[in-house]
Amino acid sequence: MKKLFLFIFLFWISSPLWAGKVITDSIHSNVLDSTMTYNVYLPTGYELSSQKYPIVYLLHGLYGTYKDWASKANMKEVADELIETQEAVPMVIIMPNAGNPDVRNQWNGYFNMPGWNYETFFFTELMPAVEKKYNTYTDKNHRAIMGLSMGGGGSTVYCQRHPELFSSCYAMSAWLDNKEPEVAPHGKDKLYYVSKSVRDHSAIDFITNADETTKQQLRSVRWFFDCGDDDYLVDLSFKIHQLYAKAGIKSELRIRNGVHNWEYWHSSLRLALPFASIGFRK
Repeated sequence: MKKLFLFIFLFWISSPLWAGKVITDSIHSNVLDSTMTYNVYLPTGYELSSQKYPIVYLLHGLYGTYKDWASKANMKEVADELIETQEAVPMVIIMPNAGNPDVRNQWNGYFNMPGWNYETFFFTELMPAVEKKYNTYTDKNHRAIMGLSMGGGGSTVYCQRHPELFSSCYAMSAWLDNKEPEVAPHGKDKLYYVSKSVRDHSAIDFITNADETTKQQLRSVRWFFDCGDDDYLVDLSFKIHQLYAKAGIKSELRIRNGVHNWEYWHSSLRLALPFASIGFRK
């Protein structure tokens, strides 16, 4: 018996005092005619609490999946630490899947395109389902969106099109625009369509052509653009920040040492969750 108590005691003192968990869930989409899997971060004490939590949508990049943030950026450990030190508030984080990493042969992307109406799925099926299933707030002030590369562009465009839904947007190494894609020798594959969807949903074009009513709505969102100085997409972050400033829309811009990789996005996450939390605390 003494050995059992000793084992329990040693296990207790060796366990993290502040530890959330990541679980995998899914939803059947009528829009996409597919079962869509996603990961969910639940903060410590979630199961025992009756309180509602802010919600963050954390988007992966091209060639990625819903697993990436947990497996490649240690997002659970980052979130646990930031919540424990009170740099971030306890929150529910949804990491959706935007398709298949085999991007030439399978669908992947956050925008509507022929055969893949993902944006419709996101707003009409995914968001209502997860915000009903999990104990979260459902108002703008307690909802944020963020992502990397294609997910950074998706986050930005989603916020531009739906500023009434999100309190903040944190775009990492964001793919915000694209030149008209070339057709591969074998014809238009799935990568052609996702590349064209970025061109057709250009965040740069959106703010360039925005009228004053739209600009006023965008001012209700807190914006943060974060990109490495040697990232091939860095010019787009500079450009959108300048366009926002010209339009009278406040945005943060951070150009830090780094490239387009997971080391950079891991460090970005440590900035992104506290940034979202500032809005949640208001």
